[in-house]
Amino acid sequence: MTTFAENLAQLETTDGLGSMTLYDELGNPVGEILNQPGSSGSFRVYYHLAVKWGGIGIKAAQEGLDLFAEHTADARANPGRHPNIDRLMAIIDQRSVVSVRCHNA
Repeated sequence: MTTFAENLAQLETTDGLGSMTLYDELGNPVGEILNQPGSSGSFRVYYHLAVKWGGIGIKAAQEGLDLFAEHTADARANPGRHPNIDRLMAIIDQRSVVSVRCHNA
């Protein structure tokens, strides 16, 4: 199994992007991820999923959990510790879709 760091190394770069806003199916903002230390890995995963899948639904969320690798198990054992992973699990559980809009730095 690959690690989160190894998975990140395979993803596209997000230089020049500063943040992303996440929207529910009604177009309401439901979250924001900043492209900064402490959340840049999550930013890159969500960016990759949004580009590949055109949004984040069940299949994209499952791929995201795979990309988060060892952090996914920690998130399951410690709800709330990894809110961006928790969000992916909620997308799967609730069978919902989140759209993403990126903002330049």
